[in-house]
Amino acid sequence: MEKSVDAVHLEDVQALGANLAEISHDGKPVWEQRQTYGPAGIRGLATSKYVLAAAAFSTLGGMLFGYDQGVMAITLTMDQFLTQFPEISSTAVGASFNKGLMTAMIELGAFFGAMNCGWIADKFSRKWSLFIASIIFIVGSVLQTAAVNFEMLIIARLIGGFGVGMCACLAPMYISEIAPPEIRGTLLVIQELSIVTGIVIAFYITYATRHIQSHWSWRGPFLIQMFPALCLCVGVVFLPYSPRWLCGQDRDEESLKTLSRLRGVPETDSRVQQEWYEIRSEVAYRREIEQEKYPHLQDGTVSSTIKLQANNWADTWRGRNWRRTQVGVGLMFFQQFVGINALIYYSPTLFKTMGLDYEMQLTMSGVLNICQVIACLWALWGMDRFGRRQLLLYGGVCMFIAHFIIAILVGLYHDSWPTHSTEGWVATAMLLFFMLSFGATWGPIPWAMPAEVFPSSIRAKGCAQATMSNWGNNFIIGLITPPMIEGIGFGTYVFFGVFCLIALVWVWFFIPETNGRTLEQMDYVFKDTQTNEEKQRRARIEAGMINRVNEVVRSNSITAV
Repeated sequence: MEKSVDAVHLEDVQALGANLAEISHDGKPVWEQRQTYGPAGIRGLATSKYVLAAAAFSTLGGMLFGYDQGVMAITLTMDQFLTQFPEISSTAVGASFNKGLMTAMIELGAFFGAMNCGWIADKFSRKWSLFIASIIFIVGSVLQTAAVNFEMLIIARLIGGFGVGMCACLAPMYISEIAPPEIRGTLLVIQELSIVTGIVIAFYITYATRHIQSHWSWRGPFLIQMFPALCLCVGVVFLPYSPRWLCGQDRDEESLKTLSRLRGVPETDSRVQQEWYEIRSEVAYRREIEQEKYPHLQDGTVSSTIKLQANNWADTWRGRNWRRTQVGVGLMFFQQFVGINALIYYSPTLFKTMGLDYEMQLTMSGVLNICQVIACLWALWGMDRFGRRQLLLYGGVCMFIAHFIIAILVGLYHDSWPTHSTEGWVATAMLLFFMLSFGATWGPIPWAMPAEVFPSSIRAKGCAQATMSNWGNNFIIGLITPPMIEGIGFGTYVFFGVFCLIALVWVWFFIPETNGRTLEQMDYVFKDTQTNEEKQRRARIEAGMINRVNEVVRSNSITAV
């Protein structure tokens, strides 16, 4: 280890040894003694400019997903697009299914991208995995732009989705591993902000290009989506590695230097030393457990590596880990089944059910997306101020109220909107209220929490499963929404409203508060270190580190003499 410790002055090493002993043996939770790097929430961003820049750049992958959502809302209504792909025109047999399949294909690709993200992120690092994902997305975008038939378009969206799924999994995981705990929630909101910004940009690009009287009315927007991916490819070179990934690769010295640079303080700073110590302690603890559980899979062969990876996937649901995994998977499930992407993909169609004409449908769809951006900007301040759990509960209540009122109004007046314009605008207002509520709560938090709750040994696999849940359920929503709107009308809002209620009950019983905790403190949050055996194991690992520090102290003392 101790090459990095040798670089610390003797008095700093002695102080560190005393500090570690105090942390290890005074019996108090670690977070009660932690000194922060700066103020919490949005004010803390000013003291972590390097982390902010790295986090914001990594979320360009989220913009790719948001852009696709925004593009499809208007593209699905373009005559030029429908002429090129008659399978989804209103006169085609099975048009609603084909429309849902084409829209949802990017989610299916993203599901498989997220499935493979875990082992790729562990092997090639978080930052270089972003590069791989960007290249895959660019390939899909080229094919999508050049599509000449429905089958080619489907395949192109599947490939592009693979890259999107990887990016969406990697960015929150990377941000959580480089962020100070007091602003981690705020930084993770940037992922959702990037998504909704991409939605708005794409929506208004297609809003303008729809008047082009050629195939470039829809090919142009598909072409433009390559540029954020190209920027991400180039910028990855300048991103720092995750200090936690570096420790997992036994690159401790590099981890300390990177952590120091990310926090903007010297390597000898007590806060950096404490955080670095906790990271290495957690890595050592998880590695020791893995070696005891799977001693026959430690020889480094390809066969053993594959089996070990499979066991790590299974470990996410074994023992007490299932409590963390169900948080990630469940949050992403409910994020989709409260109805958000049904609103984004098919907002013009939904506004049509409320009696608005075509131009007003498009105008209000743009306003709907802007509402989500505004709410997400608020979440930059609110996430670390109010915490995750409280916002999820309040958001669920507000979304249920919105669905409930819309269902009543659409059920009563869907056949007579011209004579009930006031009721139509009330329903429209409730849709905007839903979007504001979602954007401030259930939009960013399901992206933030899965990246926080998992231990280092299964974080990549756990985040991958959470993201797979997002894309799998997103695929289902994209597939079933057109037939639901066509077949059950106001029942669509009842369907999503019921899931808002179920989500409320689930959050109340199963979601703990993670606000202000470091990633290494999640064992305390989930009460996973309560047995004497586990406490003794951690104490032994910590004591070993302290002894190694003391050996360095003695060695330096002898050399000085």
